[in-house]
Amino acid sequence: MKGRSLFFVALAVVAAAGLAVLSYFGIGPEHTLGVGGIRQGLDLRGGVSIVYTAKDYNPNQTEMNAAISLIRRRLDSKNYTEAEVGQQGSDQIRADIPGAGDAEQAVRELGATALLTFKDEAGNTLLTGSDVSDAKRQYMSASQGTAGQYVVSLSFNSDGVKKFADATAANLNKTISIFLDNEMISSPTVNAAITDGNAIIESSTFTAESSEMLARTIREGSLPFALEVLSVNNVGATLGVNALNTGIIAGVIGAGFVLVFMLVIYRMSGLAADIALVIYVGIVLLLLSLFSITLTLPGIAGIILSIGMAVDANVIIFERMREEISSGRSIHASIDASFRRAFPAILDSNVTTLIAAAVLFWLGTGPIKGFAQTLAIGIVVSMFTALTVTRFILKNLAGAGLNVPKMFIPVKKEA
Repeated sequence: MKGRSLFFVALAVVAAAGLAVLSYFGIGPEHTLGVGGIRQGLDLRGGVSIVYTAKDYNPNQTEMNAAISLIRRRLDSKNYTEAEVGQQGSDQIRADIPGAGDAEQAVRELGATALLTFKDEAGNTLLTGSDVSDAKRQYMSASQGTAGQYVVSLSFNSDGVKKFADATAANLNKTISIFLDNEMISSPTVNAAITDGNAIIESSTFTAESSEMLARTIREGSLPFALEVLSVNNVGATLGVNALNTGIIAGVIGAGFVLVFMLVIYRMSGLAADIALVIYVGIVLLLLSLFSITLTLPGIAGIILSIGMAVDANVIIFERMREEISSGRSIHASIDASFRRAFPAILDSNVTTLIAAAVLFWLGTGPIKGFAQTLAIGIVVSMFTALTVTRFILKNLAGAGLNVPKMFIPVKKEA
């Protein structure tokens, strides 16, 4: 029995050490599941923060929501999935883009209205971007008639197919010019009516990159109103690195003091709590990396706060255990009773904090959401480690023969 219990205690120690190593190094060159694989927010990684405002227009809330959604899609298509987009005031949109190196390019791409129009020689608008269902970059080979040139191929929706067929039939041997934001980018001559719902945008200036950018912009759609830049702020990577290093150092020092405190005050029970705390930190970091959650400086604060709550749960349990042992119960009976008595208090405090985190995430933006996310994850994991892992280790420490009360947990002498 003792040998079995010692094996489980050793298994918990190995699990804690394994999670610590995995959290630090990760897996592979991308440091998957490790600290190096965690996405970093604007305040840690550096990047660009842009504030747009509606230009000569008073948008309603529906139009603002549409513009925010479109900018979000543009960021996602450029793999800036950790970026944050939100509304400021009634007519401003803020975009925080971690890792963006070229502020001017980010401004151009995100705020472009991308109004695509097809016009005849008299300047009448025949079709718009809303008639396009898809746009792709294509390389025209010699067999297709235009060797060595990138083009953008368009596919029209059901309304667009009919409009384009009628437009090409009415403009045989004439040009139909294609404009993007009132700038003509192509002016092909119509040689026959096109009824299959496909068209090609050609330009002598197209490169692989520029044609792909145009195709992507057309796919993403048009902003419902023009935007102008109100402010652009660059956050340097050096500032972010310093903030991250400072946060990590603070977290390590704080956790170190907590581990020593628990060991000194609660002895073998404190050792069980320390092992569970290391497992807790490893699980939290693993989840942040696994679910690609963006870590911000307030997010680090959320992790540190949740560490304190995890320790607080153990303190409640151990004080109940001290009372049970003082009343004459055995170590095993005291463990069961202390967890049973402490559970309501632990559940109440964690649930109320979890509700607060949910409200912060719902109403907050940017760093506030980062804090709420890490705090919520920390609360859930801390309840698991305090109520399950710590109990598992305590039971097996007692089963291994380390059940002398003053060695397991110091008992206060009655006056």
